[in-house]
Amino acid sequence: MGVYIPVGPQHPIHPEAILLKLKVEGEQVVDADVDSSFVHRGIEKALEHKTWLQGLYLVERVCGICNVAHSTCYTLNVENLLGVEAPTRAQYLRLVVEELARIHSHMLWLGLLAHLIGFQSLFMLVFRDREKVLDLMEELTGNRITTAYNVVGGVRRDIDPALEHRVRSTLEELRGRVKRYRKLIEEDPSVRARTVNVGILERSEAEELHAVGPVARASGIKYDVRADDPYLVHDEVPFNVVTLETCDAWGRAMVRVEEVLESIDMIMYSLDHIPSGPIRKRVPPVFKVPPGEGIARVEAPRGELFHYAKSDGSERPYRYRMRTPTLANLAALVYMLRRGDRAVYVADVPVIFGSIDPCICCTARVFVLDERGSRVLNLEDLGRSRGR
Repeated sequence: MGVYIPVGPQHPIHPEAILLKLKVEGEQVVDADVDSSFVHRGIEKALEHKTWLQGLYLVERVCGICNVAHSTCYTLNVENLLGVEAPTRAQYLRLVVEELARIHSHMLWLGLLAHLIGFQSLFMLVFRDREKVLDLMEELTGNRITTAYNVVGGVRRDIDPALEHRVRSTLEELRGRVKRYRKLIEEDPSVRARTVNVGILERSEAEELHAVGPVARASGIKYDVRADDPYLVHDEVPFNVVTLETCDAWGRAMVRVEEVLESIDMIMYSLDHIPSGPIRKRVPPVFKVPPGEGIARVEAPRGELFHYAKSDGSERPYRYRMRTPTLANLAALVYMLRRGDRAVYVADVPVIFGSIDPCICCTARVFVLDERGSRVLNLEDLGRSRGR
């Protein structure tokens, strides 16, 4: 028969509110579902009541770790609608900050993976090294996490030779540390026992479920927005799209570690080739965007991030929508948990769940229907529906 057990919505395996509904027979998971609707904040709707400039600071708060990806996507979208292009130097600086954010995101994930499997010394070592990246981020942008670096028309701050030297020396030191972590993940029996052949997602399954980011690339899908649809100056900065065909949690860890090394190389190349010139085109604080629709997508640390904007010619967006990578990967997560061709054990659930690098605050979506099936569109009707 099996027994249903809830994991969440508040649970030590993840700091955000999410409910995993697991059907188990003994120690084996035979069915699963997920509910990620606990922290819906209505940011898309709130954007309709903010000016285009105010919306930038709201979009940055969709996700703390991915704030650079969101602000990059938003500014590219607005700039395309305005017909404005940021100066080349600003685009290089955006790329540098984007890759620094990718490094600290992947290292955060690696530390949390170590925590999930009980490898506390690795957790502390990785977080110690991640602090150095955050120090660089603070020196360059003025903030550790929510950077507020990208603005419509360019970036807020330039980089001077002294800071450039510190970035180079810190990343060279970090490169050696990350190579040690790569060797550890490759060889350590404890890590391999908890990740190899855990959370299997074959290539055909990843394609069918439209997985993105490291989840897809660890299943052999060579897809990265930076390479397939270049933005900023990604067509000028060489890098390798890291893929593996292990199709498991171990492969997702290895892909992220290799991507950290690629990001370090990209930053070094960018600093070698960054041109001189302005870092920003002046845009008035309140402006109107011509009527039309725009889309932008970037490769966030977790995968493809997609923004859609519709303008009616006013000072505010008529509509703004975002498709985040975690939302795209939830279908793959549920499939990995409920697959019937191989055993999935309760003890492996935290590692499988963590292997998609979930971010729930940017994922929650709410769609409300009343008993007759028509949409509830205002707060008064929504309140009545909750009281039934």
